[in-house]
Amino acid sequence: MEQKYYTHGTAAERWERARMFFDAKEFTTAAGILDGLVEEVPEQVGPRLLLARSYYHSAQLRRAEAQLRVIVERDPVEHYARLMLGRTLERQGKDAEAAPHLRMAAALAGDFPES
Repeated sequence: MEQKYYTHGTAAERWERARMFFDAKEFTTAAGILDGLVEEVPEQVGPRLLLARSYYHSAQLRRAEAQLRVIVERDPVEHYARLMLGRTLERQGKDAEAAPHLRMAAALAGDFPES
């Protein structure tokens, strides 16, 4: 029954439903809906980024990392994905791997250290 709910409706309806669950902090349910949506529209950044955020907030860090790496590979200057990837890596204890992504995200956002 749950799987049918995840796939019910148009892509736009599922996107709205996933956002509603994300906003309600029902991250696992949001991820369940978004997983199929990302398969359907793999080129769209929005659903993939929200899927990564859903994974991150539900402590599915390897899955979040995988989605974020896809985004960053396709769009190296996607600042928020860089920031999320850095934070996801930090949360997994991979500080050295996280550092370049966090520096790049700060630079893309214009957050330069004051001299």
